[in-house]
Amino acid sequence: MGRYLITAALPYANGPIHIGHIAGAYLPADIYYRYRKMKGDDVIFICGTDEHGVPITIRAMQENTTPEKVIEKYHKIIKESFDKLGIIFDNFSGTHRDIHFKLSQEFFLNVLKNGYTVVKEQEQFYCENDKMFLPDRYIYGKCPKCGYENAKGDQCEKCGTTLDPTDLIDPKCAICNSTPVIKKTKHWYFVLSKFEKQLKEYLESKKDWKPNVRDFALSWIKEGLKDRPISRDLNWGIPLPIEEAEGKVLYVWFEAPIGYISSTIEWAQKIGQPDKWKEYWLNPETKLIHFIGKDNIPFHAIIWPATLMAQHGDWILPYNIPANEFMNLEGEKISTSRNWAIWVDEIVEKFPPDAIRYYLCLVMPETKDSNFYWKEFQEKVNEELANSFGNLVSRVLKFLNSKNNGVVPTPNENSFENIDLQVLKNIEEIVESIGNSLEKFEFREAIKYLREIAFLGNKYIDDVKIWKLTPGTTEFNNKLYVSVQVIFSMALAMYPFMPFSSVKILKMLGYDEDFIKQVRWDDIPKIKVKIGSKISPDIEPLFTKIPDEVIEKEIENLKRIGQKEKISIDSVEEAIDIDYFKKVDLRVALVKEAEKLPKSKKLLKLIVDIGSTTKQIIAGIGEHYKPEDIVGKYIIIVNNLKPATLMGETSYGMLLAAKDENGRLILLTVDGEITPGSKVS
Repeated sequence: MGRYLITAALPYANGPIHIGHIAGAYLPADIYYRYRKMKGDDVIFICGTDEHGVPITIRAMQENTTPEKVIEKYHKIIKESFDKLGIIFDNFSGTHRDIHFKLSQEFFLNVLKNGYTVVKEQEQFYCENDKMFLPDRYIYGKCPKCGYENAKGDQCEKCGTTLDPTDLIDPKCAICNSTPVIKKTKHWYFVLSKFEKQLKEYLESKKDWKPNVRDFALSWIKEGLKDRPISRDLNWGIPLPIEEAEGKVLYVWFEAPIGYISSTIEWAQKIGQPDKWKEYWLNPETKLIHFIGKDNIPFHAIIWPATLMAQHGDWILPYNIPANEFMNLEGEKISTSRNWAIWVDEIVEKFPPDAIRYYLCLVMPETKDSNFYWKEFQEKVNEELANSFGNLVSRVLKFLNSKNNGVVPTPNENSFENIDLQVLKNIEEIVESIGNSLEKFEFREAIKYLREIAFLGNKYIDDVKIWKLTPGTTEFNNKLYVSVQVIFSMALAMYPFMPFSSVKILKMLGYDEDFIKQVRWDDIPKIKVKIGSKISPDIEPLFTKIPDEVIEKEIENLKRIGQKEKISIDSVEEAIDIDYFKKVDLRVALVKEAEKLPKSKKLLKLIVDIGSTTKQIIAGIGEHYKPEDIVGKYIIIVNNLKPATLMGETSYGMLLAAKDENGRLILLTVDGEITPGSKVS
């Protein structure tokens, strides 16, 4: 039995969470937590809302309220969203609590006492209109690396580059849009460079980490670690506990991860064992697992371990950080500012939580960015959940009721045929494969193995043709018993992924809700369904199909959102002013794949890389270019067109081309290689 401390990134309490957050951190953490519990490990799952920093104060200004009201409102919304989706925590706290204030200030004082800080006079943007120093997220401008127009002062959301506000081109105040001036202010810095050697050795030892996580973190060290300010000029946050720093608060990057510890302390106090948190955070046997998105990798793999090292104590360091990439929506990057998102508090009111969990697990962005498509969601629910999982359970239980009075028959295992033994052996192998995948944080692979049990069960029933067997005979009892055993084992293996459906099947089989909590993962193939037990006479559908009109409504809602942000330039008959033309988002795109559309001479289907994601474009260039001739070309595309459907395929952009006097089409390309996604101006 191992000891595990699982955390998921602290969500900002400045708004609801969306499906990208769930797929990126919280669903994999919950699945892994449930699995570890079933393995019999000593494991706790800790989280809470991040309640300080600029996102909170900006939201307060937008809603004309106080930061306290903002965090109270969104902490509740976020927690309820998790509850409805079946994501469970041992403790879900928040960083605006006394316990967190005290611990964070202790951490700062230790860093100060141990010689890892330096005071620097810093030039910082100041808004003369608002009469305040501007924190990094109160500033926006053009990214110096990729040219993105709305990069924040600390990071470009498009290319992921970490920035200093002074790096921005044409910076603006996010409050009033005026141009700020530079003024001097004093700040305390964390001397991160002192931990360069220790961090390098630590990261190089993590051979089993995801390559994207380990390589990203090591690249930071290779470039050289820079001092980072611990303090900032802001009136919302945790005050620095020293007299000479009056009016300054701890930077969120420093104090937010400490929330993992303060939440664990809060948990220990709640269960009446106030020192129990030490068994996890100060025990070298504990495996600390941080589930995060890729934008949080530097903070969890570099800065957070260094902060723990700076305490000169026995704090454990992260054992693994299985960070995921980003999830896009219908081929475009999720944007909360544009409302281009699927909000969890809304989707859980429309669709069963396990249907959402199942699809998000199937398309989880484990090694590269992935996409949520409404049509694909419907297809997976209808074809796999309803037609496979649901159909299997319904067939077995209805047959059990109609042919055996709802009683699980007594088999004669000595007379099992090869087909009976083989299906039971296959389930044992599948359960083992699911476990092996989860040990490696391969959730997409694990859910596909689970899906095989449903396919296997339906095939078994079709092959043995139970409906043709005579009730009461040994062969009938054996085949019916094995069928029940299949759905019983499937229900147990489903629990980490689809807990609501798992419990629903077990209840229909006559088990109470707490039964699953006693089940051990390795015992699943050995646990036999109760012989002679009577199942419920009321068999409810496990999953129901989603009608076309329901999905079409969701797609229409997205289209309305998209129409607010996009323009169509299919034909422009008259001159337009420069401000209107600036709305056209021209980007460099690298053609990754190209193929002809069946039944069309003109249309090619292209998959193009635009830096932050890939998107599909249907282009009428098939009479002028062969697919193989354009793969690898850097072309120019209109990136913000309303999606259009051509020959049954959706196009999310338009490429630029010119025609010569002979009608020959020539693609507009760039002179040399350039970063995909670069803005054309």
